[in-house]
Amino acid sequence: MTPTREQILAASAGWVAVVLNVVPGLGAGYLYQRRWKAYWITSALATSWFVAGALLAQNAEAAAEAQNQLVGLVGLLLLAGVTATEAGLAVKRVRPIS
Repeated sequence: MTPTREQILAASAGWVAVVLNVVPGLGAGYLYQRRWKAYWITSALATSWFVAGALLAQNAEAAAEAQNQLVGLVGLLLLAGVTATEAGLAVKRVRPIS
């Protein structure tokens, strides 16, 4: 018998998923939880953020480069924070209340 999606999620350690989504970022915790849809959505958002930053930086002045880099970093940190929180809450949601 193969375990259900909820059983796999409930068996995963929530803190590991949270740390993996923060430290390397970009949805690595979703890989640990075997949540492919969430992983691909996170990957698409991160890729879009990189592409948007690259396109906007093409004609930017040198003085604005530092600010653009800061905005890019804050966006990726925000994405990591949101995905880490969601990964932890997903484990909490499927586990039985003890």
